[in-house]
Amino acid sequence: MRVMSLVLGGCIKAPPVAFGLTADTGGHITYALGAAQALVARDDVTSVEIVTRLIDDPILGAVYAQPYEPIEERLAIRRIDTGTHSYLSKEASAADRPAFTAALLQYIAAIDERPDVIHAHFADAAEVAAAVRRRFGIPFIYTAHSLGIDKAASCGMTGGALDARIAHEGRAIIDADAIIASSRDEAERQLMLYPGASPERIHCVPPGAALDSGTPDTAAAAALVAPFLRDLAKPMLLAIARPVHKKNLGALVDLYAGDSRLRARCNLVIVAGLRDGPDSGDTEQRAVVGGLIERLDRHDLYGSLALPKRHAAGDVAGLYALAAASGGVFVNPALTEPYGLTLTEAATHGLPVVATMHGGPADIVARLGHGVVADPNDPERFAASIRNLIDDRAAWQAASTNGVVRSQALGWPAYAARFVDIARGVIERARRPMAAIRRPVFDDLLLSDIDHTLTGCTQSAVALCDLLRTRLALGFGVATGRSVQEALRLLAEWDYPDPDLLITSVGSEIYWRTGLTLVSDDDFAKHIAEGWRPRAVASALESLSDLEPQPPVDQRRFKLSYFAANETVASRVRARLEAAGVAARVIYSHGHLLDVLPMRAGKGAAMTWAASRLNLPLERVHAAGDSGNDLDMLQACPNAIVVANHEDALAPLRATGSAYFARRPHAGGVVEGLLHRFEGKSR
Repeated sequence: MRVMSLVLGGCIKAPPVAFGLTADTGGHITYALGAAQALVARDDVTSVEIVTRLIDDPILGAVYAQPYEPIEERLAIRRIDTGTHSYLSKEASAADRPAFTAALLQYIAAIDERPDVIHAHFADAAEVAAAVRRRFGIPFIYTAHSLGIDKAASCGMTGGALDARIAHEGRAIIDADAIIASSRDEAERQLMLYPGASPERIHCVPPGAALDSGTPDTAAAAALVAPFLRDLAKPMLLAIARPVHKKNLGALVDLYAGDSRLRARCNLVIVAGLRDGPDSGDTEQRAVVGGLIERLDRHDLYGSLALPKRHAAGDVAGLYALAAASGGVFVNPALTEPYGLTLTEAATHGLPVVATMHGGPADIVARLGHGVVADPNDPERFAASIRNLIDDRAAWQAASTNGVVRSQALGWPAYAARFVDIARGVIERARRPMAAIRRPVFDDLLLSDIDHTLTGCTQSAVALCDLLRTRLALGFGVATGRSVQEALRLLAEWDYPDPDLLITSVGSEIYWRTGLTLVSDDDFAKHIAEGWRPRAVASALESLSDLEPQPPVDQRRFKLSYFAANETVASRVRARLEAAGVAARVIYSHGHLLDVLPMRAGKGAAMTWAASRLNLPLERVHAAGDSGNDLDMLQACPNAIVVANHEDALAPLRATGSAYFARRPHAGGVVEGLLHRFEGKSR
């Protein structure tokens, strides 16, 4: 597989990354390089070529004017000469894009071995990639990195430029053959705000933690900040971000200055790009940096706030390590953060974090357990979160250890493996664009819950995978409360084969596998939409005590999700909806989760629908589960399998006589139940 990576914004060269060299030389450069290096490390990737603009500006460096820059074997940067050699900001580059597109098309036409797939970073690159696909039929994968619609909501910004950006991103989402998001929030909330988004084309693939920068040089980092600070031994509050308004750096200074305990206890270090003076950079950079300098003076933070003008690439790793050694924390106060690569970098150095709760950081911190998230719009609580982590040394040490250990799972090799799988799917679809969507054909179907049924025991998961591989007439499907993106991620983590179908979001969505790609069952969506009134549901339940809406990322078109204090709350929810004349299905599970669905939805209804589409009698379906949200599916299935680690909510199934209660937990119970059914048939 040959991969072309399109990166139009920022300054990209062989590592190390020149962070802050321009306002848009940020985390996406690390991402593109890390992804490319991981891909060429694989035997099934022939080459990766990163394509960007040629920039001839001696202030930035001669390397950006080199038409071709090899990085390592099978990986290089190709710079396209558009005739305009000056550096262009993201906004200014729009006028140069037609020339870039024309030059790239000419280049691709002339080469003997064209790329099999293009990876477009940001919507500007997606526009170019779409032109390449029209000319040569090469499919493209889109990674947004940052989305204007979320920026508008979090920052309260409006206007022509932002509106144009949102429209541009919307076209990229519609045009892309597949979309790779970095976090659940981006995949399931941010991207789904755009009308053209479809879940089956969106894949959540977290990037690697960081590029390898060798042993951190803490001495150099200390020398960088020492001139600003009276007492270098104090715990360091470290922030590293581009000097743009949405990073909210000015508010961080105000928060620090206004909290006497933080100010007395800690130093604040802010690395906001590179500058020669207050007048360096574009308008936004000058405004942000000027605001930081003004606050330094207004709050009299001399001796406790460091604002270094310039830093070497290796200084960043040194600052993480220095902050960790001081017992400090990394702080990300952004109004919204699409992902937060710096949070994973901090984790690798054992530096705990306090980060914005808006966007990707909630996903990262939950996964790594290396800090807390808080609302930067509530400065007092945000400051308290920093203080609590600094003061509670046991919590600080646990977060530090978690970061080091768990960040190892966020490796670029795992990212590259998922990328290749996704790329194979879009390449296959591009080569067979008119292929009919065929339902899978098999004699029996295993339809299983995921959490605590397929997962929980590695040894029994391997045994179930072996059974699925040897019984070719047995189809494999899942029925889960998770989203389709999360279901696929978890199945991949446990090395399960690609399912033939997925029933997701508690039976409110169905996806069919066709080759290497998924297709949404739109007929099922239309079927369950009848009578569904989500606004009426939300209104009826708004004032109900002991019921709290789950985060936006967990809400779906046909699923409203809540946290419920106990099962009694579920009864009150049903009564409240009935009194309001709202028809809906209420499902309570796992002791605290409550989902409200259309009357026609649910795992049982989705299973029946899928079996009908497969022309498969329900007697040939084997449904397996462990929790309350599996109950309707297990009740409707003549061959239900209940694993030994089941919730009490499934106990009533014993009276039916149709459910097999396994002696083994997790996937071992599924294997036991299947063998019981199959051996019974053979006798």
